[in-house]
Amino acid sequence: MNSSSIYIALDFPNWAEANHFLQNNRLEGVPVKVGMELFYREGPSVIERLKEKEHPVFLDLKLHDIPTTVRQAMKNLASLEVDLVNVHALGGTKMIEAAKEGLLSGHSNPHTKLIAVTLLTSHDEQSINEELRIEGSIAHNTAHYAQLANKHGADGVVCSVHEAKPIKESCGINFLTVTPGIRLAHSNSNDQKRIATPACAKKNGSDYLVIGRSITQAKEPLNAYKQAIKEWEHGE
Repeated sequence: MNSSSIYIALDFPNWAEANHFLQNNRLEGVPVKVGMELFYREGPSVIERLKEKEHPVFLDLKLHDIPTTVRQAMKNLASLEVDLVNVHALGGTKMIEAAKEGLLSGHSNPHTKLIAVTLLTSHDEQSINEELRIEGSIAHNTAHYAQLANKHGADGVVCSVHEAKPIKESCGINFLTVTPGIRLAHSNSNDQKRIATPACAKKNGSDYLVIGRSITQAKEPLNAYKQAIKEWEHGE
């Protein structure tokens, strides 16, 4: 009972609560995503503890700074040897290149993938046009960021399910698409706008899913995780 393609978002305030969730719900060894909330509280030790328990880890810190700073930060993160780590594509091509350089020079696990975030799934077209003053459609902009990331060292992007297929078409089948905003049937969309089910994600070419509240806030998280695998693998 495990899918290497589905990462559970451990959006908990500390290790004690995250560990209790995993153990109490018999989710040993499942892939997990560690974001800012947990990492900034616990630091690198939380990654080491998860790896000791054989959890594949997506370290979701969305680095976005000047190239030199990102290079040095990624060099330090490389020693954690996670499966996926990310930066913001909005940081530009020089920053993406620097992130890859840091990752490679930090004695990283050669299988660690550098992923660039296109546009957060909390955005819709109105917010990027009116608030961020980014012209054009969501689809046009995510495709543009994906192409830049692909040319400058990233192994894939974070995007919504709705952009995964065209990104694959423009960047190649081996360019990874990591899709958050995944909700099981009848789940609340919460604060994300560009959402979809696991079955829809599979159909649209997603390689990896990130699922948070549909599992972590379910009455029976283990059953919700099994349902996600069923929908992903069988489209049900």
